[in-house]
Amino acid sequence: MIDQTVDDFSLPATGGQTFTLSSCRGSTVVLYFYPKDSTPGCTTEAQEFRDLHAEFVKTGAIVVGISRDSIKSHDNFKARQNLPFDLLSDSAEELCTRFAVIKLKSMYGKQVRGIERSTFVIDGKGVLRHEWRGVKVAGHAQTVLDCVMQLRAASTVV
Repeated sequence: MIDQTVDDFSLPATGGQTFTLSSCRGSTVVLYFYPKDSTPGCTTEAQEFRDLHAEFVKTGAIVVGISRDSIKSHDNFKARQNLPFDLLSDSAEELCTRFAVIKLKSMYGKQVRGIERSTFVIDGKGVLRHEWRGVKVAGHAQTVLDCVMQLRAASTVV
């Protein structure tokens, strides 16, 4: 999928909004998929993106988190963690399936289907430029920001 145009999509977002990819044309979009609201790793990841959010905004990037949780769960998580970006609900797993982030995971010795922590960077023309799968949380948001900054620098070179 790298260097391919990402098909448009719309998903319900926090605050009673709808997020539509095509409405973000001209901006880099960071989609980060995470397993579940209010769990330790997902909370840390959200906090890292939160803490670097102003830097993402300076590059013209839009950050959104995506999981299968409900909008009500997302609204609560966003409020508790003071997140300055939207969370999208993919309860039907449409986008999760499109990005192939649903995996069999082992939890307490049982196989369960869940989201593999993954992040995708889409440029202002709607083209997928970078992906990370099986993400380890610590330092990941900074790695993504570095990538976004490099993309921006490359796009300003004529």
